[in-house]
Amino acid sequence: MHMKKIETKPRRHDAGRAPRRGVATVELAVCLPVLALLVFGSIEAASFIFLKQSLQVAAYEGIREAIRPGAIDSVARDRSFAILNSRFIRDAIVAFPLGTPANAIRGQQVVIEVSAPTSTNSPLAGQWVANRTLTTRLVMLKE
Repeated sequence: MHMKKIETKPRRHDAGRAPRRGVATVELAVCLPVLALLVFGSIEAASFIFLKQSLQVAAYEGIREAIRPGAIDSVARDRSFAILNSRFIRDAIVAFPLGTPANAIRGQQVVIEVSAPTSTNSPLAGQWVANRTLTTRLVMLKE
């Protein structure tokens, strides 16, 4: 038996392959930092939105407690801290800038301010981003 030798031509896609070696690696090296910044930036933005929303909820709950008749300041402050602690917000400050709500008379404004720094409440960039303090101020009338 005699076998006939078949000649094969190089495939077209193989012919132009040599100059394109490493293109995918270069494209990944260019695009990966941009994608990483987008992902980590989105996580940080969501974290700051969560922090601001948590401060607003804590302020609302604290002032609702403070405007009740016969309210005690420490109970209102504890209510705010309970919300903040349940959401793992660290280094928060709860203050009544116009004085103690217990001394307010019916119909008088009661103000609460709840603040927290972004550096200790940031999951990623706390060390690299400048620290800011987010503050929520809420005003209601004493019942």
